Amino acid sequence: MAHHPHASHTDQNTHGQGHPHGHGHPHGHGHHTDIAWAEMAPHLEAQAELFTPLYERALSWLGKEVTEPGLIVDAGSGPGVVSCLFAETFPGARVMAVDGSEPLLRRAGERAARLGYADRFGTLAGELPGVLDELDYPADLLWAGRSLHHLGDQRAALAAFAQRLGPGGTLAIMEGGLPTRFLPRDPGFGRPGLEARLDALEAEWFARMRADLPGSVAETEDWAALLGAAGLKHSRSRSFLLDLPAPASDRARAYVAANLSRLREAFGEELDADDRATVDRLLDPDDEASVHRRSDVYVLAAHTVHTAVRAG
Repeated sequence: MAHHPHASHTDQNTHGQGHPHGHGHPHGHGHHTDIAWAEMAPHLEAQAELFTPLYERALSWLGKEVTEPGLIVDAGSGPGVVSCLFAETFPGARVMAVDGSEPLLRRAGERAARLGYADRFGTLAGELPGVLDELDYPADLLWAGRSLHHLGDQRAALAAFAQRLGPGGTLAIMEGGLPTRFLPRDPGFGRPGLEARLDALEAEWFARMRADLPGSVAETEDWAALLGAAGLKHSRSRSFLLDLPAPASDRARAYVAANLSRLREAFGEELDADDRATVDRLLDPDDEASVHRRSDVYVLAAHTVHTAVRAG
């Protein structure tokens, strides 16, 4: 993925595999927007694995749009969880995981080998979108899962992505959706609506992150129009749901606690005293009301995929 050092690995973001796109973005303190992706690798993998049902639905839909692709490129692949889902979903395809982080790509290659995909799985390290010029063949399907928003000029990046498609090839980007929810509006202490206030802080962080990117260009995020401007046709959009109801599994609780911990680290100084105390109590594993122990923790998320096709 493009490393400025701002790049999405699926807040899979963070807003990729990862944002996570939920409250998956912040990593650091206060207004610091750098993201240490290699250090986040275990969390990125755990989040993408938790979100696998959502990705499986999205890839199943893509499978009806794209028949028997020869080459699938995962642009901003991170540790390769979704790349390997592509290899599973499209057993006749070669999958190329592309990212700016070599440590994450090593993890992607190791995952592919463990799952038996090594003979048709490759990795390519470098800055998006320019690194795509190193591909040996045009892509039949190019996927950018919550990675495009970490490139300063999204319009230019989409045009570059489109250029790497073969005739009839499909570009699929996962951008937007709804904020992830973990808790009831009123958790029983503190002011109700904590997650909405965290959303507002994350939105401000996201705007700063975008503004700080090299070559940042403000853009109306009309994805169908932007895909059309890249010379692509037949744009479509569809949203996919992850619904893990209460009581949450141990894996879901670990994801919720990790995200909430990162938000506490990133925004602790910006929260008021009441919200800070609420977050601290939610994170205290010895407290019956914490996300580690309470019975009403869940995970509900929606991510949107936008597709368009290069003319044959």
